[in-house]
Amino acid sequence: MQVRLIGFLLLLGVAVVSGNASAGPQETAISAMLHHMFDKPDARLTVGPVVVSGNHAIADWSQGEMGGRALLHSRHNEWRIVLCTGDEIKNQGAMIKAGVPAEDALRLERDLANAEAALDPKQRAQFSRFEGLVMMDHDSAHKH
Repeated sequence: MQVRLIGFLLLLGVAVVSGNASAGPQETAISAMLHHMFDKPDARLTVGPVVVSGNHAIADWSQGEMGGRALLHSRHNEWRIVLCTGDEIKNQGAMIKAGVPAEDALRLERDLANAEAALDPKQRAQFSRFEGLVMMDHDSAHKH
């Protein structure tokens, strides 16, 4: 019981540090996975906002002067990074091309736009710095 409480508090701390204090369990798991994969002592990762619809999610991230967006997919309770990019994944059409069902893509597009609208313009601009599109391999998984 104590171990579970400590684990929950650590995940909650990740959500608060990420600027996503109202995060649900999926958003928190995604943020924790990205921190685990990419955090470095000399280059801390910031994650958020994270939006989820169905088995897909988009997570904004920044690290140092760089930033971008990750498209994720959940299968068998494992979140996997499908691809990393900048602005290319912000619209429904691009998400559908990447395999996101139309209804989820529409919801992700809307929720991402709403979440990013509340951010400082400089922070939003940082997510656009990632150039191109990087497909991720199947080992980019985390059980939640």
